Amino acid sequence: MTKTLREKYQDIEEKILSPFAALSSKSRGRERREEECSVRTCFQRDRDRIIHSKSFRRLKHKTQVFLAPLGDHYRTRLTHTLEVSQIARTIARALRLNEDLTEAIALGHDLGHTPFGHAGESVLDKLVEGGFKHYLQSIRVVKFLEKKGEGLNLTEEVIDGIGKHSKGRSGDLEGKSLNILTYEARVVRISDMVAYLNHDFDDAVRAFVVKNSDLPEIVRNRIGNSTRERIDTLVKDIIFHTIENDYKEVGMSPEIKEAFLIFKDYMYDNIYSNQKVKREFVKSERVLEFLFEYFTKHTEKIPDFYFKRNDPIDRIVADFIAGMTDTFAINTFEKLFIPQRWLF
Repeated sequence: MTKTLREKYQDIEEKILSPFAALSSKSRGRERREEECSVRTCFQRDRDRIIHSKSFRRLKHKTQVFLAPLGDHYRTRLTHTLEVSQIARTIARALRLNEDLTEAIALGHDLGHTPFGHAGESVLDKLVEGGFKHYLQSIRVVKFLEKKGEGLNLTEEVIDGIGKHSKGRSGDLEGKSLNILTYEARVVRISDMVAYLNHDFDDAVRAFVVKNSDLPEIVRNRIGNSTRERIDTLVKDIIFHTIENDYKEVGMSPEIKEAFLIFKDYMYDNIYSNQKVKREFVKSERVLEFLFEYFTKHTEKIPDFYFKRNDPIDRIVADFIAGMTDTFAINTFEKLFIPQRWLF
């Protein structure tokens, strides 16, 4: 019997990928069983489903750090996602891991982010019983909310990677306590931090919030004095440290890790907590609070598919608001709460 193109590619995976890689032929599968594609592997299909989703397209109008910047070169949640994907794929290829799985996780990891970045996440976390975390919301998006409540029916490996990518300030780089299923997910986890620390600093320099020379000397000396140098140093260090330690972890050498953690602390202390950066987010928080109160009282304004799972009202409202772009949230607020001129 002639093999399909997918089966031939799966044979290639088994021959060329590392023993630590996740093979598409050995996937744990999907929640709802589907007929296999004759051309694409399961992880390739997951990647394509994410790229073609509405949630992915909306990322281009969601804040990364700077709220609705006028400049064309500031990052959005979409450009951040693409940068994570590029870094993660480079590392995965060098380690002979499954690049398709890595890319799918990277492209889907922030689908659950709210409008107005982490400020929006903080608001919903206070308003929803049980709290709100963007990485868990990303799972809700791909499992329950996309395709008008049908979900994308992704593989277990991709969903696991999406749900375990987040670190915060205190989270460990390697995610040792998270029981992460695949090395590919570990690669995305560390690539996410490499990407956002570097491009957020680059945007902060562009916005005149800080200067490049403000970075601690240990960071500039050990990792690099420009965004290009720092990413190059970090990616290579992750690759060679992982290989030299026989894949015991996907991480950094002690010397580079020390400087990287200082870099992270600097970013939280001087940029993410900077009052100049956060000033407009105070207003955005109020916008989401008003919207949350309004839609809690007027649930008939929310599309029907949000109610398919009979979740509590506060969770349904959070699902609806979290899916909004910055622009849609602001326009909706203006429509509901700002007096409009009389048109005749």
